[in-house]
Amino acid sequence: MPTQLKYNTRLSKNIDTAIIIGPDYEAPAEDFSPEEKEYISLQLAQKSKLILLNRYTHRVYLVVAAAKPNVALYHEDLRKAGFTLQKHLKEGKVTEIQLTDRTFSKAAYYLAEGLFLSNYEFTKHKTDKSEATPLHTITITDGTISEKEVHELQEILTGVCLARDLVNEPHNHQSAEQFSERIVAIGEEAGFSTEVLNMLQIQALKMGGLLAVNQGSLDPPTFNILEYKPENAKNTKPYVLVGKGVVYDTGGLSLKPTPNSMDWMKSDMAGAAAVVGTFYALAKNKVPLHVIGLIPATDNRPGGRAFAPGDVITMFSQKTVEVMNTDAEGRLILADALCFAQKYQPELVIDLATLTGSAARAVGKEGLVMMTTAPEETVQAFKKAGDEVHERLVELPLWEEYQKHLESDIADIKNLGGADAGAISAGKFLEYFTDYPWIHLDIAGTAYIPTGDNYRGKNGTGSGVRLLYSYLTSGLS
Repeated sequence: MPTQLKYNTRLSKNIDTAIIIGPDYEAPAEDFSPEEKEYISLQLAQKSKLILLNRYTHRVYLVVAAAKPNVALYHEDLRKAGFTLQKHLKEGKVTEIQLTDRTFSKAAYYLAEGLFLSNYEFTKHKTDKSEATPLHTITITDGTISEKEVHELQEILTGVCLARDLVNEPHNHQSAEQFSERIVAIGEEAGFSTEVLNMLQIQALKMGGLLAVNQGSLDPPTFNILEYKPENAKNTKPYVLVGKGVVYDTGGLSLKPTPNSMDWMKSDMAGAAAVVGTFYALAKNKVPLHVIGLIPATDNRPGGRAFAPGDVITMFSQKTVEVMNTDAEGRLILADALCFAQKYQPELVIDLATLTGSAARAVGKEGLVMMTTAPEETVQAFKKAGDEVHERLVELPLWEEYQKHLESDIADIKNLGGADAGAISAGKFLEYFTDYPWIHLDIAGTAYIPTGDNYRGKNGTGSGVRLLYSYLTSGLS
């Protein structure tokens, strides 16, 4: 059962309760016994971050929120406190928790966010679900937070968890066609439409990048066009979100090693998953924006007629590409989608992709790599949205000199640069197929974390959903 966020104006009796306090908190006599007050004071003096009171009928958890250098880091600390709290709740087999705030800083909102995301588990393929978390309800009781905000947060976080589900799904349960079927079903539930182009339609469009990557597969590719267009949309030109949908990547003939590489490659469609999760949140919350989603989907295998290093392919744009490495496949399918996006005369195009190991090595799991041709005002607003949800952006340059990394002797461009600046040359390749304001996000370091990372969880993280939602809705209030 998915976690449910609820709203209440007052605390209920005998239900496990988390109270957010500051480090200088003085426990009111009417709320705590003398012994409890003494214990709380002792724990605060020892700088405890979580104080547990067992009242036998229920437990009270005091979450200590300390000051941080800025409000964004304060909110992130509360999300992490939600992760710590969730571990205690799971151990205590708590099914319901209510949150209240004594700092009057909307802290319950961010604690709930971290708690909700920490409570996610992917148990679909487990026959024994007895170890699954029992927590199913989080109730926010905070007069500074509205019921509408709680409902909106529910749908945003559900979108994140939906993206996680898609990333965590094994490839033998998620071919490109099965992925498209799932997108259609999600759209029907949430309120957006999906057009799925099949192999013949993709061939008719001459999407050479997508077709080349698919050549070694027994399963056909799909090209998915998502659209959310409410009647009250405030933008005249649509935002276009493009997601890399490589449902499984062996590297093709440029075969990957298995340990710590190919065994994680069901996650190579995390960019596409983020687009789907974002569409879910936008549609469920009835956000007044016209948004298009483009998801080219295929696996990349070394079978039969697999494309090979040295091949020259003709893209949807009619430009030719010399293939230097078949494991640089994501940029090929994205290039077709980015060129296709021109038909919408977009306000802004944002692509998300687990594109390069170079990006992951550059900034680790702590940040997303960004490259952009968008106006500075847009870039700053996007970075601000990243800071607010702690999906922080590291901007790399698109200097003209990097185009030399991609010069080919026999084609218009090649799909791989040299050993240096790999993430940048990949972004430069994508830029070649754009002629509109554009932001590229390389989420290779943040999309899939096998070791786990706090409230982002283990394996699929849903990276990008909260960032996109935060940015797209930032100008609507």
